Formats: sequence, C-alpha cells, structure tokens
Amino acid sequence: MRASSQAALQLAQERWEPVLRESGERALALGEQLFAVVDTLDSSAALRRALTEPSRDGGDKARLAATVLQGKVDAEVVDLVSGLVRERWSHDGDLADAVESLAVTSVLASAQQAGRLADVEDESFRLVRMFADERELRGAVEDRNLSPARRSGLMESVLSGRVAPEMLVLAMQAARTLRHRSVTSALRVVTELAAERRAHLVASVSSATPLTREQIERLAGILRRSYGRDVQVHVGVDPELVGGIRVQVGDDVIDGTLATRLADARRRLAG
Repeated sequence: MRASSQAALQLAQERWEPVLRESGERALALGEQLFAVVDTLDSSAALRRALTEPSRDGGDKARLAATVLQGKVDAEVVDLVSGLVRERWSHDGDLADAVESLAVTSVLASAQQAGRLADVEDESFRLVRMFADERELRGAVEDRNLSPARRSGLMESVLSGRVAPEMLVLAMQAARTLRHRSVTSALRVVTELAAERRAHLVASVSSATPLTREQIERLAGILRRSYGRDVQVHVGVDPELVGGIRVQVGDDVIDGTLATRLADARRRLAG
C-alpha cells in the first residue's frame, strides 16, 4: 500500500481495537463478516471505484457502504467500513486489502481472548511448511478450476479437528478466495500478524537436521540481542540444505547452509 492507504488502514486499526476488546470471542464472527465484505468488494469493480473515488463526498460514500451492508453484517462492521470509505485510498484495490487485514486481525483478536493466539501463530507457520512440502495438496487447495466452496471444503476436510478454530477459519478463507498468489503467502501474513499482536518478531529457521531445545534457545538469544526485542523461533527441517541453518527474520536472511557455501564456491570457480 502507498502512504495514504497505509495511513487510512492504521487509523482504522486504532479505532477497531477497542471494539475487538469489547467483543471478546465474538471478534471471530466480526472477522468472518469482514471477510464477506472483502468478497463483495472483490466481486464488483464498480462498487470499489464508487467507494474510493477521491472526488466523491465522504458522507455519500459512507451512506452507500451502509446501504450495501445493512442487514447483512453487524452494526460494528457497518460503522467500520463506513469510516474506511471516508478516507483517501491510493488505489481502489487497497480498500479490499485493508478490510482483509482487519478481518485477519479480528480473528486473531478472538484467538487472543480465548488464549489460543500462540497456537494460531505456531499452526500457521507449520501449515506454510506443510503446503510447501505437499505439492499435490497445495495444488488442490489452489486449483482455480474448483469452485471457492470446493477449495474451502477441501481445506476444512484436511484441517478440521487438527488446528484451532480461528486457524481453520483463516486457512479456509485463504483457500476460498486465493486473493494472495498462494495459500502459503496468505498463511505467512497470518504468522506475521499474529507475531505482531504478540509483540515479537518471528524467525523462520530451516535446518538440515532437527535442532535441540538448547540450540533453539541459544539462537533466540542471539537474535534477541541483534534485534533488540523478543524473537519467536520456528524451526523446520530441510534435508536439501545438507548442513547448517538458514534464518529469515522479515526481509533479513542469514544463510549459513553448506548448500549455499558450495554454490558460492562453484560460482567463484566458474569465475
């Protein structure tokens, strides 16, 4: 998002948090309703343009949003979206992206109220790994030839009873809409937002062999000192690395794997 859209989202987040705190676990239902709003926006370019047109009066856009949503979602969601459309958006697609972000935030707030936020963060990371490894399964839940309901149902059949209810909602939504380029990219966003809500960074670690608890704690300590804040370490095993580890924290990548060192040596030899 560009600056004006990011500012509009930030303002909406600040106004939405008190609503989520008061809503408790009902925040899950609010999140699902916001996902429905995203679907509505995605399905109509004309509506998106009408709700984000800079020259149109903000009150007029708010009334249009309320007319479209009244009776379909709770009053809190109507108020939120009505406030969003009063703001300035750099691109009409940014409005749907912002509503989606607020939807994910709402589901995570519900998980937090229920004491399951750490579980959702861990599960989202593990699902990214699972779908990266299981290409056939990933292909099925991302098959655009299947109906959205079919993709969502497939995801539900795979995960029901195995993950937190909030994680199931988020994973099913990722498969149903495919707004991101892949299910795994949508789940990475969930991991990042959950970590942000828990006020720490996330380090994705790939290792050729499983790390011991002591090694993980030592790595977490090194990263904490480097970044000046707590870092949650998630470890996955990747035998193709041959040896060593690869650490990614946000956009920062620390690659100490043998495979990378061998590749660098081959490049130097090739000159």
